[in-house]
Amino acid sequence: MKSGFVDLHIHSDRSSDGDFSPDALARMAADTGFVAIAIADHDNVAAYPDALEAGRREGVEIIPNMEVTAMYDDREFHCQLPFLAWDSPRVAAIVKRVAELRWEEARRRIANLRSLGIGISWEEVTAASPDVAPLGVTIARILLDKPESRRDSRLRRYYDEGGRPLPPSFFYRDFFLDGAPAYVPKRHIPLLEVVDEAARIGAVAVLSHPGAYFQRTTHEDLVVLKDAGLAGLEVYTSYHDAGQVRFYLEEAKAFDLVPTAGSDFHGRVKPHVSFGSIREGGYEMVEALRERRPSR
Repeated sequence: MKSGFVDLHIHSDRSSDGDFSPDALARMAADTGFVAIAIADHDNVAAYPDALEAGRREGVEIIPNMEVTAMYDDREFHCQLPFLAWDSPRVAAIVKRVAELRWEEARRRIANLRSLGIGISWEEVTAASPDVAPLGVTIARILLDKPESRRDSRLRRYYDEGGRPLPPSFFYRDFFLDGAPAYVPKRHIPLLEVVDEAARIGAVAVLSHPGAYFQRTTHEDLVVLKDAGLAGLEVYTSYHDAGQVRFYLEEAKAFDLVPTAGSDFHGRVKPHVSFGSIREGGYEMVEALRERRPSR
């Protein structure tokens, strides 16, 4: 039986908020002693097939994955789809549908910032993220990278003493969360639809970071999601403290969900999350998820 460390939730530069290429991530995984990783970019599979070839070169198994942004009970949820048929028309349809919603969300966020007199344009954002719809943290990063932003008194709090931008998540919290001045209501694909679709694309549905502040996944939520076909629950993650790990591990056992481990590594967007920081993942998680793939 294959054994070793795995990280089933890593982002590449094919996400608008990731910094490292699939090739670099495969090398980092080999250097860190991981036998398998899953590149689960936000709402796209642009890392493939390059990531698979990089994994072959480096001797690291790359598990095709995607993290889909979805809505349930008026909350944003993220759902991973490990083993998905990344080159299938059904996956392409999901990517297209979510991208359209993401681009509209980005347009409205930028319009809201401009209405506040904050100096950022649609052209600047699309030049920096031409192929992938920019997430809120991506917009924040582009804004804070502009030298002139340092002169805006409202933005000075987002720089350190040396004038370097702080993590863009700080700006996201203050401007894009519900109730913040540039907030845009979420319009994403329904989570139950994503979970149901998993079996049709050769994947299993795994709920990302259930304890994240924007999800706040409850026992009652898991009752519904398990019934819809949820197969795994990300227990070991940079989002969870020790108490949340214990709680969601017990929930995974109660609902017969595969507990998984994923760092949610991005790079600069989340500087507190280093590559290889989650070491609770073992290859038995991959095998357990693989056993739950649809037979077809």
